[in-house]
Amino acid sequence: MTTTTQQTTTDTPRKTPGLLPLPPAAAGLTAAAGAVLTFASTFLAWTWTAEFPGDLTVTGYPGGLQLLTLTGALLTLLFVLAGRGLRGLGWLTPGGKNSPVLLLALGTFAVTWYTVIAIAVELGGLANLEPGGWVALVTSLITLVGALGLPGDVPADTGNASPWARFVQSFKAPTPDKAAPLPSWAEILIIAVSFGLGLFVFTYGIDTEYAELFIGFLLLVGFGATAISRAGLNRRLSALTATHKNVTVTAAFVAAFAFPFTQSNDAYATIGANILIFATVALGLNVVVGLAGLLDLGYVAFLGVGAYTAALLSGSPSSTIGITLPFWAAVLAGAAASLIFGVVIGAPTLRLHGDYLAIVTLGFGEIFRIAMQNMDGSSGPDITNGPNGIPNIPDLELFGFNLGEPHTVLGVELGRFSNYYLLMLLFTIIVVTVFRRSDQSRIGRAWVAIREDETAARAMGINAFRLKLLAFALGATLAGMAGTVQAHVTFTVTPAQYKFVEAVPPNSAFLLAAVILGGMGTVSGPLIGAALLYLIPAKLQFMSDYQLLLFGIALILLMRFRPEGLIADRRKQLEFHETGQLDTPKGDIGLSKAGA
Repeated sequence: MTTTTQQTTTDTPRKTPGLLPLPPAAAGLTAAAGAVLTFASTFLAWTWTAEFPGDLTVTGYPGGLQLLTLTGALLTLLFVLAGRGLRGLGWLTPGGKNSPVLLLALGTFAVTWYTVIAIAVELGGLANLEPGGWVALVTSLITLVGALGLPGDVPADTGNASPWARFVQSFKAPTPDKAAPLPSWAEILIIAVSFGLGLFVFTYGIDTEYAELFIGFLLLVGFGATAISRAGLNRRLSALTATHKNVTVTAAFVAAFAFPFTQSNDAYATIGANILIFATVALGLNVVVGLAGLLDLGYVAFLGVGAYTAALLSGSPSSTIGITLPFWAAVLAGAAASLIFGVVIGAPTLRLHGDYLAIVTLGFGEIFRIAMQNMDGSSGPDITNGPNGIPNIPDLELFGFNLGEPHTVLGVELGRFSNYYLLMLLFTIIVVTVFRRSDQSRIGRAWVAIREDETAARAMGINAFRLKLLAFALGATLAGMAGTVQAHVTFTVTPAQYKFVEAVPPNSAFLLAAVILGGMGTVSGPLIGAALLYLIPAKLQFMSDYQLLLFGIALILLMRFRPEGLIADRRKQLEFHETGQLDTPKGDIGLSKAGA
């Protein structure tokens, strides 16, 4: 009897205790009550003067940063109820039940306290707070205290773990439970709603009118996205998108197409158009780096080749060639010129490996920029007008539509940058299609084999040099194609736009970072990485002097906590987080076999 009791106790996994010594029931009740009170505090005035942006002086409805606190409180309450087993909400927590609550409580706490600190700094002290602000401070802290008292979602490693170790352990999510199969229409509806919510969040971020609101948005989205991941919803959604691939791609591009129709200000559409240019070029680089494993530090030069080709053939008064081609011919010419440059540069350099290849490609990028700068008729032939570049590039006219003029589509007036956004979306569809077909083809599998172990790939009969040259040429072609549109969007093409590191992307360093940040070898990874790396500097211009410092810190944190990137494929997850057959055998198995 004693043996049976001991065995049962041993087999029952002990959960990681909370950071605060609270009973689980009391902790959940505290977190729920704090979330409700935090929600209510957003309907009170937080300050008495409208000098702080967002007008937090009104009692009765929230505004500005109060809306973010309200959203965080509602999400925290929702996951508290889901974790406590409320009927109908169990679908939200297939994996972790308590770690999402902790993350959302941290996000709500961060947004609320950031808002109060910003009010005190900008208005000159805490005396400018109204009672609603003090209530929000206290209630968000109560919510966090309750969340810190909840037990972890995974079994504890040791009973004597330090508080920090237990805190880290609480963020580890177990494998999501297998959900009951849903009807196909329900799965498709979930995918459509997910992309609709993604469009809403992205649009809200672009439409933020002041830096304080955007910083609060980043705080809430960062903690919220991590909470969704720890809850296991991302894996569940990934399973649905894998089942309905065509529906997923269609929903993604329908959401992207709808973006300009949500914008009342064409200035915000400018950001969207430039993000698509940046993302498309990053996808082309993903062929070279993500699939073939070739470290290219001068990739932005291929974007410049396409842009200069289109500028010279666009009919600009500053063009030294004097030839005007239709846009489709200019696109083909830009892509062909980049292809030729890719082959010419790749043929002698791709026999190098690792750091040597990186140095040579970096040199090519600088040679291209300096060459364009010297072709001014003085230091070299008069082709590119030197440092002045090629200005006054005319707007495109396609099928009778001048993209530089506003047009009414479906009852919505689309400005210049909205028109170019839709054109660039078409190019993005082409690049995504090429990338997906290449990745899933025999050539794509050969690229991955070369990336993982070139020696083994050669031993299996793969012509590594020819396939690496093909990847280099394909990536250059895609970048050149995007450059033909960039030339018309920016009006002017200059050598300064194609430095290795520049304050405004795209440049080689930021393109490579977008691929690594988003997730190498995936389609959505570079798109998300490029959107973040372009959107954040565009919205936080007051931090431009510290941009590279903050960028470096973000990369260090990413490499420490999520080295596979924000969107990682299965291979990268196994590589960075699972040891599989290399696990050390436990118990006396090894000794027993040795003794035998």
